[in-house]
Amino acid sequence: MTRLLCVLACAFALTASATAAVAQQVITGQTGSNAYYRIEVPPDWNGHLVIWNHEFDLSAPAPLGHDGLGPLADIQLAEGYAVAASSYRLSDWAVFETNTDLKNLYDIFRRKVGAPGQVILTGASLGGIVTIEAVEQGNLGNVTGALTMCGPLAGSRNWDGALDMRLVYDAVCAGVPGAAIPGGAEGLPKNSTFSPADLQSAIGACFQTAGGAARLAVFLGVTKIPPSFVATDMAYVTFAMSNLVHDPRKLSGQVGTGNELVDYGNAGINASIARVAPNPGAANKLDAFYTPTGDTHGARVVSIHTDLDGFVIVENESEYAKLASPEDFTAAVVRESEPSHCGFTAAEAVAAWESLRAWLKGAPQPTPSSMQFTCNLLTSTFPGPCRIDPSFVVPDMDGRIRPRR
Repeated sequence: MTRLLCVLACAFALTASATAAVAQQVITGQTGSNAYYRIEVPPDWNGHLVIWNHEFDLSAPAPLGHDGLGPLADIQLAEGYAVAASSYRLSDWAVFETNTDLKNLYDIFRRKVGAPGQVILTGASLGGIVTIEAVEQGNLGNVTGALTMCGPLAGSRNWDGALDMRLVYDAVCAGVPGAAIPGGAEGLPKNSTFSPADLQSAIGACFQTAGGAARLAVFLGVTKIPPSFVATDMAYVTFAMSNLVHDPRKLSGQVGTGNELVDYGNAGINASIARVAPNPGAANKLDAFYTPTGDTHGARVVSIHTDLDGFVIVENESEYAKLASPEDFTAAVVRESEPSHCGFTAAEAVAAWESLRAWLKGAPQPTPSSMQFTCNLLTSTFPGPCRIDPSFVVPDMDGRIRPRR
């Protein structure tokens, strides 16, 4: 506790200047892979490097501004860390190439700044699984720690849930005028002109016309997502699934997920849903990019999640906890009154970072209780509230994404 309080005292002392942190060096550029990078080094560099991994993005890679270094960059720079980030050469589920993108970034940092003493990886949403993949396989020097926020830490298993959602929608909405979405297990067909506006129109036709409330109840009962996430999740399983399947740098036109023997717990859905077998090669490639192993090579990982996340479900935390060594992995869950994706308060996010930083400096392994304590200490400086629930037990993934292969 003494070591933790010392670290927090430094954090408080630096807060006043954090938002105005001025980097001694700002290095930007683009690798041959078409990924952009940004590096900022403070005048009093402590010799360590923080790498930020950004969230899911449907857009093409673009140059990074200071905001591209993540929500904690100002604090990290004020604490003496260099902070770096790379856009991914691929959009959407980018993990097929992110280790190469990060290795390029790390090598550029070594050449232009110097070899860092420690490397700490951070990321949110998709950046969470990018972070875990890099910890496990990235070969980025002396990786000592990682912070993930609302990450899909079950990796490729999340695509089983995406397949289920798309095919459940098709079964529930079959025959409803205007509700059909082209494609199916592939997402949209290759080169489809179906637009986000078309998708919203189709969803409205299914769930907001006569009989729509009953259809929505069946859809939500099987998928178990919050109603407020229907539009977001359906966009993901429509457009992102299509990108995953059809991008030649990903699955090259083959479907990597299947549902042949899945019991959806609903007789009507079981009888009417399309049954799909995965292409073996595509399934193997999807598992490889990326199914975590839990081997952090001694790096210490802190992960936080909101309990009602309807986009990256909290059960991802239990999947990674099954794999990782308990002494190297701490997960904490924020209790929400309304569902969100990555809806952390500033105090909660800073508490997660400071808990990891203290752990790396020799403090005891953080727990949800200690992180809530830390968060409460920080609320005099950072907006709260603090909602980390030490009693929360993360449910098993099988209750949300039914097991297969």
